[in-house]
Formats: sequence, C-alpha cells, structure tokens
Amino acid sequence: MILVVEDEEALAGVVRSYLHRAGHRTAEARTGPAAVLAARDLGPDVIVLDLGLPGLDGLEVIRRIRAFSDCYVLITTARAQEPDRLAGLAEGADDYLVKPFSVRELVARVDAVLRRPRAIDGTAPPVAPTFAVGGLEIDEAAQQVRLEGRELALTPTERGLLLTLARRPAQVFTRRQLLESVWGDTWLGDDHLVDVHIANLRRKLDESAAAPRFVTTVRGVGYRMGKG
Repeated sequence: MILVVEDEEALAGVVRSYLHRAGHRTAEARTGPAAVLAARDLGPDVIVLDLGLPGLDGLEVIRRIRAFSDCYVLITTARAQEPDRLAGLAEGADDYLVKPFSVRELVARVDAVLRRPRAIDGTAPPVAPTFAVGGLEIDEAAQQVRLEGRELALTPTERGLLLTLARRPAQVFTRRQLLESVWGDTWLGDDHLVDVHIANLRRKLDESAAAPRFVTTVRGVGYRMGKG
C-alpha cells in the first residue's frame, strides 16, 4: 500500500490516480497528524510525503514515523533549496522529488523502491550470514545491526548501504555501484544522494568521515568497509 500525504487535493488525486493505474493500492492523508496516524494504522510499504503540511511539518512527521516504521519515505517539496531536501533525508527519508514534478517519474520511483529487498519473513529459516566488523554486528537474515551490543535504528536505505559494503569489505564501491545495489539499476536521480545517506549512517555508527571506524571514503572514487 502507498500512503499519499498531500494537502493539495488536486495533486493528491492525480498522484493516486497514476498509482492506481500502475496497480498500487493507496490511502490518503491531508495533514501531518493524520499522516502519522495513518502510517501507524495502515502500515504502508511506501509513503509519498509532502513536506509543507498543516498541523505538523513534514520533517516532524518523518521523525515520528521513524519511531515505529522503516517503510520507504519519498518526500515531495516545493522547497527547492538543497538544505531543505537534505534535512528531509537526514530525518530518514529515502528519496525526494522537487515540485513541480512528473507524476510518471514519481510512480517510477515508487516502483523502484518496492523492488528493493525488505526484511525477511520471520517464518522463513535464516539463510543469510552475520557479518562482524570490530564492535559492529550485521545480521542479514534478521535485518538487524548492532553496535557494541546495542541495536541501531537504521532506515532500509542505510541498512542496504551497510550490507552492500560489508559483503565485500575489501572492495571500493563507486556511488553508481552503490545506487545500483541499493536503489536498483533503473533509479533516476543524483548519485550524490549516496553521500547524504552515508553521512546519516556514519552518525548512527558514532563515527565521522575524518575518523572512520567502519565506512571509509576513498577520495575521488567512493566508499569501502573498514578503517582508512
């Protein structure tokens, strides 16, 4: 299910219409508080979230939703300035579109994130390995990441990036390789979106680019697992 959170009635109707044509079930919320309630009650797979909402700002909506859900969040915003977009990603959004946007592109982005792997069904036997790097433990089967025994609240995007790097710790991944691994090879957007999510991941790993413990920047190329 796709939850469309948009206070402009006409735009919300167009978005839902295109999503329906693409075969998706949808629900709608018009205010920030209604979005949080709908996300909790409906458990959507993807939320298309406008940042300029009445009642609660979109950034606060993301913060509250991330307290109980790791669903994909695609933000839409009329705020074209980069700091506004980065703020949404820093709060836990996975992707963004700036208004006015192509609704067809929005549907393509939704389809792309739905093709990404989600947590494994708890009824299935564990088939994936556990990676341990220093005090960091990544249980791929359970989709859990622990640092010094403490479970980290990572978004699906952050977890996907970390798993990609951990599977091949000696390999340097370019931004495009990470995008294709985590977002899919049909993703349309800026390669530097990776940098924002890596920065968020590092913050949760209690490290910095200047003093990496787990994720190292390879200047001019991309990222790899391990200290510099």
